[in-house]
Amino acid sequence: MKNVISLIVKRCAASLFTLLIISVIIFIGVEVLPGDVAETVLGQSATSETVEAFRKELKLDLPAHVRYGSWLNDFIHGDFGTSLSNGRPVADLIGWRLGNTLFLALATSAIAIPLAILLGMTAAFYRNSLFDKIISVTTLSFISFPEFFIAYIFISLLSVKLNIFPSLAVIDPKMGLATRLYTILLPALTLTCVVTAHMMRQTRAAIINVLASAYIEMAELKGINRLRIIIHHAFPNSLSPVINVIALNMAYLVVGVVIVEVVFVYPGLGQLLVDSVAKRDLPVVQASGLIFSMVYIFLNLFADILSMLSNPRLRQSAIQ
Repeated sequence: MKNVISLIVKRCAASLFTLLIISVIIFIGVEVLPGDVAETVLGQSATSETVEAFRKELKLDLPAHVRYGSWLNDFIHGDFGTSLSNGRPVADLIGWRLGNTLFLALATSAIAIPLAILLGMTAAFYRNSLFDKIISVTTLSFISFPEFFIAYIFISLLSVKLNIFPSLAVIDPKMGLATRLYTILLPALTLTCVVTAHMMRQTRAAIINVLASAYIEMAELKGINRLRIIIHHAFPNSLSPVINVIALNMAYLVVGVVIVEVVFVYPGLGQLLVDSVAKRDLPVVQASGLIFSMVYIFLNLFADILSMLSNPRLRQSAIQ
């Protein structure tokens, strides 16, 4: 147990170091953007004195390493700065948008994870059958299509032709839960098509790999029903890779939904990031980028630890 705790602490420390490196990359990436922030915000009609005063107000006259240290220190203490485009605190802007992105991710996960596991187990049960081949071709097709293509297909069929769902997923805080779920169903279905394919194929492959084990063959020789073998023996022992791929896809649902949010005009953090890049609103861009990175690293760390705890061989290998 002591070794496991030590291992978890090391993984957490490595994640924090990775996050520190990413914060440097985000800061440098914003620094090398072409153009002058003060001139972009104030416009061409601003005088040189006004531009210089605004640069001083933004602390752009200070050395880069000083501004990085100040930004990181403020971020750690929960101060994300003030938006250059509307003067509101960045934390207020991000809070509601991040909540919307997480809501969409959770709604998608509630559909995609059970569906992927069920399809993966069924495909493994009917391995090499017509059902298995149809599922494999369908999932490969969804993996091959970009998100915006699937999104526009859904909009064309379910919104324009059949008029079942709204084409835009515009929500506000006053909406009830049922209305919200109805409004975001199209983006949730789009994301479900994309992530279910990955999770289903990984679940199928992991179960088939376990089915080749000697103890599974012994169970079959004892006459145990194959469905029971898959549910009670093969699936629990294939959880480690399945957990990994589920966590990675959940991370994608939070940090990779930018395109889907833009297509459906969904007021999430991805949409805010795109708008802020266009407006050169650097405090929002920096804070959004670092929050995306934190979520991605945390979910990967969570998957890593969970996989390690669920698989004794993996745990022993990591300790050695």
